[in-house]
Amino acid sequence: MAFCKKCGAEIDDQAVICPKCGVSQVTQPATVDNGGFLWGMLGCCIPLVGLILFLVWKDTKPKTSKAAGIGALVGVICGIAFYVLMFIIGFSSAVYY
Repeated sequence: MAFCKKCGAEIDDQAVICPKCGVSQVTQPATVDNGGFLWGMLGCCIPLVGLILFLVWKDTKPKTSKAAGIGALVGVICGIAFYVLMFIIGFSSAVYY
């Protein structure tokens, strides 16, 4: 026989829920949320993936979702800056007759 984690009542070894207090006896594995740098790099290289990861993980893994979101934002800003720079270079090098 086992004992309930909350109320201490004696319960069956296979019990999933305590019959006395109703608390679940199944432990959830701890979620690792270390704000991975590689998720940020993935978000920077593929901003759409970074945005999706940010939206999916914002409640369960806030640090990792923030890294992916910032990576996506940096990737989009770098892409826009690249296109603006190419436009300026192309426009300034045009020869007018």
